[in-house]
Amino acid sequence: MGEVGGRVAIDLLPHLRRARDLADRTFAEQLDLTALAAAAGVSKYHFLRCFAAEYGETPMQYVARRRIERATDLLRATNLTVTEVCQLVGYSSLGSFSRRFTELVGMSPSEYQRTQTGARIPGCFVFMLGLNSAIPAKPPQPGPPYRRTDSFDEEES
Repeated sequence: MGEVGGRVAIDLLPHLRRARDLADRTFAEQLDLTALAAAAGVSKYHFLRCFAAEYGETPMQYVARRRIERATDLLRATNLTVTEVCQLVGYSSLGSFSRRFTELVGMSPSEYQRTQTGARIPGCFVFMLGLNSAIPAKPPQPGPPYRRTDSFDEEES
């Protein structure tokens, strides 16, 4: 199990997906490289290399992106404060959250929240029902499904 000629071996892909699924389910909890690598059943250094080669970002970049995606949903749909959203999506530092949010979205969380219009779900409702019950995660964006292409696939086309 590993890399073959700079590509991730096909038998490692289900293991990488298992770790990515864990990150999707538990993004708001404290995740580290060791836990994700354990879910994939490989060493953390091998996992880091293979995950980045296959998905184009490191595991922790992926987790941060998922957290910010969820934060945009919460800021758009609820009347929670930026600090509450920061904590709900797994950040312990408002400064780190705001910096990463601005990098990925292009504006600060407060500015993003001000630009969103429409009805808002009261924060007490979110806390009472829990994050996933009150605001289900967005369905995956439509588009071409992820498809691994190998050099021999391109030659056949």
